[in-house]
Amino acid sequence: MFVDEATIHVRAGKGGDGCVSFRRARGLPKGGPDGGDGGDGGSIILVGDDNVNTLYDFRGTHHWHAEGGEPGRGSQQYGAGGEDRVIHMPPGTLVYDDDSGELLVDLGREDRFVIARGGKGGYGNEHFKGPTNQTPRKATTGQPGEQRTLRLELKLIADVGFVGKPNAGKSTLLSRLTQATPKIADYPFTTLTPQLGITELDRSRRIVLADIPGLIEGAADGAGLGHDFLRHIERTRIIVHLLDVAPIDESDPIDAYQTIRAELGAYSEQLASKPEVVVFNKVDLLDDDEREETIASLRKHFDPRTSIHVISGAT
Repeated sequence: MFVDEATIHVRAGKGGDGCVSFRRARGLPKGGPDGGDGGDGGSIILVGDDNVNTLYDFRGTHHWHAEGGEPGRGSQQYGAGGEDRVIHMPPGTLVYDDDSGELLVDLGREDRFVIARGGKGGYGNEHFKGPTNQTPRKATTGQPGEQRTLRLELKLIADVGFVGKPNAGKSTLLSRLTQATPKIADYPFTTLTPQLGITELDRSRRIVLADIPGLIEGAADGAGLGHDFLRHIERTRIIVHLLDVAPIDESDPIDAYQTIRAELGAYSEQLASKPEVVVFNKVDLLDDDEREETIASLRKHFDPRTSIHVISGAT
């Protein structure tokens, strides 16, 4: 199953404490301060990684911590800095501050973004020596690392997005073209989350296909799971629009097509202008004469330049 949202908590490392220490050497019984600074805490860094395709791992791991800095030591030895925690995410992940709702980063391919900075290390007592205080016994503690709760949303999910009214045959077609195994049945809303499949064109090329859950009238206004569904389509490169030419409820396929086109346009002009391929599906359910007549009738509603394919996804 494709997981497109997750919430995680990140905490950068605390800075190491500064050290109170004095030189002790033969002939120098009262040496000056030599306490070193603490090391900086490690930061939390997000990286866009093509090898990561989903947010699935973030559903099981909610807390991500970076290493703290080590304390300073005598002889002006500074503490080692904490190791950064690098978190690999799919390119196209939107990262929001869960408290404010602010979009912090739209993570692109190979992007590196510091989402929480490690705390600064504390000062050792050598920093506090002065004309009136030759033996300072003061050092500062390391600062805490930044922490925040993040909401992750993955929008760039596929090269091709299958859209259509519920039960248009999207899941069946996806299963035929790829190794995906979406839930398939003859009733609306079988698919409640996007399903991904991959088709290998050759050894070096592949395309990712997504079955987007069925859209309904009012989706752009939030009806059903409308906004959730539409945002998945927003970053697919091509839309494949499936029409059920033999609907069980005898509804009009053109009405179904126009309803979805209206929802796409209402959501965003960019979404409505995406390249589109129209697929007349389930023609196997029509007899020969009916099939020819139905297809000819449907074609009249489209611009002659529209890319139209006639298929039976099930066979």
